[in-house]
Amino acid sequence: MNDFAAAMWGSLAQQDTEPLIRWIWISDHVDEIVSRGLQHVYLTVVTVVIGFLIAFPAAVYASRHRWAVSPITSISGVLYTIPAFAFIFLLLPITGLSLTTVVIPLIAYSLLILFRNTLAGLDSVEAEVKEAAVGMGLSKRQLLWRVEVPLAMPVIIAGLRIATVSSIALITIAALIGRGGFGQFILDGLNTFFWTPLIVGVVLSVALAFAADLLLLGLQRLATPWAQASGVRAVAT
Repeated sequence: MNDFAAAMWGSLAQQDTEPLIRWIWISDHVDEIVSRGLQHVYLTVVTVVIGFLIAFPAAVYASRHRWAVSPITSISGVLYTIPAFAFIFLLLPITGLSLTTVVIPLIAYSLLILFRNTLAGLDSVEAEVKEAAVGMGLSKRQLLWRVEVPLAMPVIIAGLRIATVSSIALITIAALIGRGGFGQFILDGLNTFFWTPLIVGVVLSVALAFAADLLLLGLQRLATPWAQASGVRAVAT
């Protein structure tokens, strides 16, 4: 039996005599839990906002120039397939143990989702509607912001919901280079075979994902009340 297996067996044996959750540990680490939560939220917001700021103009350009759809989709698709560990390992010699090393892969993973949903939303606007808007004298910029974006909003927000939930899950890897978030609790639990921080990290990550999804869903319903009656089919990637 190797050392890891022996340690795991010893830990499991110890769990037989201890509760799965040590509530006293949680009460003693409230400040750290709040701090890790704020780190997780910060990384999520930075990732999704920067990803959207890149994906949105790319989708607008691709909706106007169809030749650009294939190369942009291919590039973002390739980035999406790179394993997170490999991505971080490749960036370490360049960006070191910084937040940039974590944020760049997370942004890369969000691009495909955000680009495809934004493009699908813009493409869903009927040509007759756009022709009518142009006939009323709207410029291309006015057509985009007054007609296309509002009508595409349900699908765009659907993409933001998917990207946000995915980012919250992936941000747990930030702990691998000491960049906090709830992933630090999971890593600590695995390293010490102490289940309480591991369970706290997993549960709070899932809870944060649910909360963020509900928040964006609420924003979507407030911003697009007309879409509730007809329903909107989001594009899953």
